[in-house]
Amino acid sequence: MKRLRTLLGIGLGLAIVVGAGWYISQTGTAPPPRQGAGRFGAGMPTPVGIATAAKGEVPVVIRALGTVAPLHTVNVKTQITGQLLKVEFKEGQMVKQGDLLALVDPRPYDVALQQAIGQQQKDEALLKNAQTDLERYRKLVAQDSIARQQLDTQQSLVRQYEAALVIDQAAVDAAKLNVAYTKIVAPLTGRIGLRTVDPGNYVSMSDATSICIIIQIQPISVLFTIPEDTLPMVRERLKAGANLEVRVLDRAQKNELGIGKLDTHDNLIDITTGTVKLRAVFDNKDETLFPNQFVNVRLLVDTVKNATVVPTAAIQRGQPGTFVYLVKADDTVEIRVVELGATDGEKVQVVKGLQPGDQVVIDGTDRLRDGAKIRRPGGGPPRAASGPPIANAPPDAQGGQQQQQRRRQANGGGGAGGAAAAQPNQ
Repeated sequence: MKRLRTLLGIGLGLAIVVGAGWYISQTGTAPPPRQGAGRFGAGMPTPVGIATAAKGEVPVVIRALGTVAPLHTVNVKTQITGQLLKVEFKEGQMVKQGDLLALVDPRPYDVALQQAIGQQQKDEALLKNAQTDLERYRKLVAQDSIARQQLDTQQSLVRQYEAALVIDQAAVDAAKLNVAYTKIVAPLTGRIGLRTVDPGNYVSMSDATSICIIIQIQPISVLFTIPEDTLPMVRERLKAGANLEVRVLDRAQKNELGIGKLDTHDNLIDITTGTVKLRAVFDNKDETLFPNQFVNVRLLVDTVKNATVVPTAAIQRGQPGTFVYLVKADDTVEIRVVELGATDGEKVQVVKGLQPGDQVVIDGTDRLRDGAKIRRPGGGPPRAASGPPIANAPPDAQGGQQQQQRRRQANGGGGAGGAAAAQPNQ
């Protein structure tokens, strides 16, 4: 019985082996991946975009973010105490320096001025009388008719009245100044903001709220920061007397808002950010720049002439360093390490590694490697490394024909037809 089970196990194993061999002879081995599977098959040239290195000028531009800031901002407040009678301006209007903005009740200050003038006139009369007595006393002293002490006393009285007149004149001037302060005028030319105090309110110098705010918008400035590494280049150009051009664009970087010039830079570097603040000035005649507006700044520091330039899209960075894919005459690419110079964001100067006329890849670089074959823009149908152009048959149909050929070969050729079909693959 035990021997019988052993024989049955051996027979079952042989049956399994025979069945597996028959299955393999019927199906063949798994076909290899189809050539051309995927977007670009093995040996297929890769379509790319190409640009030619050329001689040109590269502006050295520092890009930054900035904020529009008025050159002068004034909080208009009263310099005296009293009731605000009138407001002579319209909110948002342009005013010129000296224009009347508001009127404080002048009557108390007119009265104070009249009192000061009256006191001055009184002291003038007393001084004149004292001076007359002094001349009389001098004659009497010369005739030895009165004591010398009486003359000295009269001279002191005259000097006292003269000093009183100086005080009276100062009081008159102060009263006139207060009367002038009842008329609140614009201290500079600019645009006035919203009114914060209405007529009828009692105003004083100690008020925390101003009557209005005036800002100068013509000219106007833009404040922006640049990295400290670029500061020496900017300072060198300023020391040479260059007027550095500054252009500002809107938030979307689509519209140019104005062209101005660099005015100055701050006297210290912000150690927390490693940047330094600069100020540019703009005429702003069309008032396109508005205070506290966010802008994109383009500072033109210098212009490099007769430079070898390529589009920025051609520059790649990886294990070799900074490189480009150089297009060769046989429509293959070569990795060429380059050294870069100035850039304006769209094109870049190549200091070393390229010559004018060299062609570089600017589109499709993610599918390339050193020595890869490419297809130029506008070229014919893609070709494999060797052989005729790829037919328009679907890849699945081509793969099915190849699989049928392999099956016939595994089954012994499948007749004369099978041998003829397999001939191209030998």
